[in-house]
Amino acid sequence: MAMSAAISKSFTHSTHDCLPSFRPIRSFALPSSTLRLNLFKSLVNLRSPRVVPLAMSMRIEAPDQISPLSFLDRRESGFLHFVKYHGLGNDFIMVDNRDSNEPRITPEQAVKLCDRNFGIGADGVIFAMPGTNGTDYTMRIFNSDGSEPEMCGNGVRCFARFIAELENLHGKQSFTVHTGAGLIVPEIQEDGKVKVDMGEPILKASDVPTRLPANKGEAVVKAELDVDGLTWTATCVSMGNPHCVIFGTKDGKDLQVDELNLAEIGPKFEHHSMFPARTNTEFVQIYSPSHLKMRVWERGAGATLACGTGACAIVVAAVLEGRAERRCIVDLPGGPLEIEWREQDNHIYMTGPAEVAFYGSVPL
Repeated sequence: MAMSAAISKSFTHSTHDCLPSFRPIRSFALPSSTLRLNLFKSLVNLRSPRVVPLAMSMRIEAPDQISPLSFLDRRESGFLHFVKYHGLGNDFIMVDNRDSNEPRITPEQAVKLCDRNFGIGADGVIFAMPGTNGTDYTMRIFNSDGSEPEMCGNGVRCFARFIAELENLHGKQSFTVHTGAGLIVPEIQEDGKVKVDMGEPILKASDVPTRLPANKGEAVVKAELDVDGLTWTATCVSMGNPHCVIFGTKDGKDLQVDELNLAEIGPKFEHHSMFPARTNTEFVQIYSPSHLKMRVWERGAGATLACGTGACAIVVAAVLEGRAERRCIVDLPGGPLEIEWREQDNHIYMTGPAEVAFYGSVPL
């Protein structure tokens, strides 16, 4: 929903352990249609005593007309300026970290920032860092639990839009990004969507990694996996990060994904002994060979509204199981992604949106 007013928040807290060092001072909602036209008034430092009652106040006020770059260029010591982006509801705190190869905050601080009750609220914090090994940029991520994943599909689309904003780039743009999963090449389209060459899927069981025995060459396809007394069929794919893709149970019953209790079963897959690095788990419902629906339990983040690498993984798994074509629309709780696994180069291409939610600053 577009918003035409700025949301101003001030948070106060006690010294108890929930948030000893995080006091957001103000954040501003921004309608995506005016991303490069409007930004909001200078943030006010509402300094408060270390010990005050737990409370939150909110007020709505009209934004001023100033340049986004004037906000993004701020470098006051002791403050973290950020932009909140989301890709189909999978949301991230984006941090300009181009002046250093070390993240500006620690994993512990990221956990506090991602807290949806006492912090900003996000599925992770993403840092735009200097390029590595000849790439234009490096992307690092801290999940909401403080762990660091290799890559994130929705996150890399947000990263691309964030870089374009930082560099004041317009129109169709592409650049190379170094990630923990290797080289990723996002391309901003004329319509604002981002198409990402996600590279080749990894299918060798030991490289996913999974301890499930390979049953189709070196790959694990439609293998039996016992979880809490129920036997599922699982196909394992890595997109630089591990995925366990579930279409149904051993008895052949297909999934109705909206009926699943992800909060109950998701952690049991994530921490299963068959996945030594833990795993992301996608539960998939098939509408047609070119139209899939999924829900996801993400390693380190839990149930999220979208997972780009997961959407790629389920198309690969569906093709390997003979359930789908190489080009599919994948419905996620936050919206659809276009996924293509090209036979010519074995690369997977993901296309979808990335949008600004708001700008803000927090004292560190």
